[in-house]
Amino acid sequence: MFETRPDRDAEVALLGRSNVGKSTLMREITGHSFDTGGKPGVTREPNHYDWAPEDFVVTDLPGFGFMAGVEEGRREAIKTDIVRYLEQYAERILAGVVVLDGKAAVDIIDRHSGPDEIPHTVELFGFLQEVGIPAVLAVNKMDKVEDRDERLDAIADRFGLYPPWQQWEAETIAPISAKRGTIEPLNQAVRHHLHAAKRDDLFKFF
Repeated sequence: MFETRPDRDAEVALLGRSNVGKSTLMREITGHSFDTGGKPGVTREPNHYDWAPEDFVVTDLPGFGFMAGVEEGRREAIKTDIVRYLEQYAERILAGVVVLDGKAAVDIIDRHSGPDEIPHTVELFGFLQEVGIPAVLAVNKMDKVEDRDERLDAIADRFGLYPPWQQWEAETIAPISAKRGTIEPLNQAVRHHLHAAKRDDLFKFF
């Protein structure tokens, strides 16, 4: 279980598969670099960025899914820890941001979809909603996607959100490019949920 969380009442949590750009996005949001270890699966504890004296923390949860060189039992343990963390802090997490690789997400989801299988990201998106955490899809690496609207419609569809994707734009689907610093759609979606939680005082971070 992750034990490093600062004692803060408000949190925004980033989660997603390995290699989708969570750490880059974390750096864009906070202005600080974090040691990611260089290899997928190395980050096994959450990275927290704590804005003292503000009662607020941004958390980058470890990546999950297939990771080269990480055995299956360890991968499952990471996923279990993430689920427990979200359950434990659900009342404090004002937005759960599921970070996707816009170029690869649809293929990965389709490859892991079947009668007995729900892709991890789809499952976690549903789980956030179950425990009452407002969920945002940050569709990253959009600078590498040519058929933008078509791709975002397909992603909306895979997560049970009826296309066209634009109707989810203000609060649920945020096309971004963290590497290029283009994250305003995510800021807008997060501010929507901060406002709903009566925490407009946190807008300055997004």
